[in-house]
Amino acid sequence: MLVPTRLQTELVLRCYKETDCDLCVRVAVHLAVHGYWEEPEDEEKFGIAEDPEIEEPRNASLQAHVVLSFQAYPTARCVLLEVQVPAALVQPGQSVGSVVFDCFEAALGAEVRIWSYTQPRYQKELNLTQQLPDCRGLEVRDSIQSCWALPGLNVSADGDDVRLVLDVPEEMRFGLSLYWNQVPGPAKPWWHRNLTGPQTITLNHTDLVPCLCIQVWPLEPDSVRTSICPFREDPRAHRNLWRAARLQLLPPRAWRLDAPCSLPAEATLCWQAPDGGPCQPLVPPLPRENVTVNKALEFPLLKGHPNICVQVSTWEKQELQECLWADSLGPLKDDMLLVETRGPQDNRSLCALESSGCTPLLSRASTRAARLGGPLLQDVQSGQCLQLWDDDLGALWACPMEKYIHRRWALVWLACLLLAAVLFLLLLLKKNHVKGWLRLLKEDVRAGAAARSRAALLLYSADDAGFERLVGALASALFQLPLRVAVDLWSRRELSAQGPLAWFHAQRRQTLQEGGVVVLLFSPGAVALCREWLQDATSAAGAHGPHDAFAASLSCLLPDFLQGRAPGRYVGAYFDRLLSPDAVPALFRSVPVFSLPSQLPDFLGTLQGPAAPRPWRLAERAEQVSRALQPALDSCFRAPGTGRGMGPEAENRT
Repeated sequence: MLVPTRLQTELVLRCYKETDCDLCVRVAVHLAVHGYWEEPEDEEKFGIAEDPEIEEPRNASLQAHVVLSFQAYPTARCVLLEVQVPAALVQPGQSVGSVVFDCFEAALGAEVRIWSYTQPRYQKELNLTQQLPDCRGLEVRDSIQSCWALPGLNVSADGDDVRLVLDVPEEMRFGLSLYWNQVPGPAKPWWHRNLTGPQTITLNHTDLVPCLCIQVWPLEPDSVRTSICPFREDPRAHRNLWRAARLQLLPPRAWRLDAPCSLPAEATLCWQAPDGGPCQPLVPPLPRENVTVNKALEFPLLKGHPNICVQVSTWEKQELQECLWADSLGPLKDDMLLVETRGPQDNRSLCALESSGCTPLLSRASTRAARLGGPLLQDVQSGQCLQLWDDDLGALWACPMEKYIHRRWALVWLACLLLAAVLFLLLLLKKNHVKGWLRLLKEDVRAGAAARSRAALLLYSADDAGFERLVGALASALFQLPLRVAVDLWSRRELSAQGPLAWFHAQRRQTLQEGGVVVLLFSPGAVALCREWLQDATSAAGAHGPHDAFAASLSCLLPDFLQGRAPGRYVGAYFDRLLSPDAVPALFRSVPVFSLPSQLPDFLGTLQGPAAPRPWRLAERAEQVSRALQPALDSCFRAPGTGRGMGPEAENRT
């Protein structure tokens, strides 16, 4: 078969006049013969009857269809080349020459990608990426008319911001586009404007990624576009790219790494033990290879297991790790992973993956796997272990360890009793010193019991999916303090069955009867609902969905605030950068209103009431809640289309 082996490019000018030329890319595809090819001996074997009257010689040849694809933002072209090689030149494994396509027109300064493969495909495609020079880098720019009036573009740093300075004549109209030059796939426009020069565009440093490119062109017919990608080596852009990267689970057993640009990283499967040690790489199921972003990848596993995770790392350090089945298969299990290696003549060996390495079963090592080597081998043979992967080279087995742990409970209880006896003796010997410690411990226990008994009902307006995730993160963090939290996100079934008004009445009555507090989370949507309700309660009540608990609750909340019954029973809160303090309606300022996460300690102290812990412990809990909220806050403010923290701002310098 005839296949492409190498791509070669050459920049040429396609000129219509001496001073009217376009930049063009000439592509040469080098071809070679792979495999064994045999010249047909007799056409009659193929059902073709030879005409005895026609005795012209027929030269056999090797034919192939080669696809050549050319992409340069915002255009793409594809050609199909039919190649014929005389039989005399066909030598298996040898090059037969090259075919030249003349040529692909491209924009100045563009990054072009070229692919070549056979049709049908006999092997992996060849690809080549090349950065074309712009008018500033061309010695022949005087021959290209579009270079004469091309807008000038300079990039400069201004503290944490980046300034794009476009040096163009006054009143000249031009187009400016910012786009993500992704591989694979076409470039994705991110921001586009038609402007009048000169201009200075400001970019926030958090918007920078390595594949962010800038394209500028005069607003004239068939004008040439200048493209530059100035952030490829910017350390801030690479840090932002890793912050934006996300691992996603795609059922049943697939995963995908989402990122704006391609990542110079590798992905592997690993085994995460519940003891918190490093995740042990599993090389056989998923060999180390470069990650393809924004593409679904299948796990080569027979069964899923909560301890199997994915690591995405660079050659310097690990960047991302996710145990993707944690939500569906539960927490990490104390299972022992056995690695079976298969050699020639049906030779097999088993070792157990531990933090110190892979320990052979039935060895004399002083590890848990070595001590239980015989029983674990019997578990594999009797089918009590779960087979996760199977291949000609080996297999992976997950063996439960619960039954072996139960055998040691007697020794554990004996050790606990002995320790309790020693502590009791120490308490008797140092009774006076212990009294003060016991008094402090008693206060902490009482505070913890009071906190656990305090209930909190969260009410919010579901503005969008990002804000709902933020509310869910806050509810989960408060639940871990612990507080008994009620929120409609966790009660969808009851909300649908009872209706939002009946559900809120029941939750509010139970929370207040138990001495709890109702938390009003203000957002732009919640403030708008309050104002609508205060103006016209009847129309506001019917304007929202059947599952909007916040809208349904306003009819019960407002009387408490109007009649002065709200203090001590309600607390207000809003998130920093999402709402200003003055936006909260004046009616609701009769109760404490906190800004999150900047006022988290005071907010938590108010929720826990008189039994709140000491300030240092309250500060620790506030830090814990702040860490839990941070990913959801970043995601909420980074969400496209929200207008929070995204997109450049144009400033006219004329």
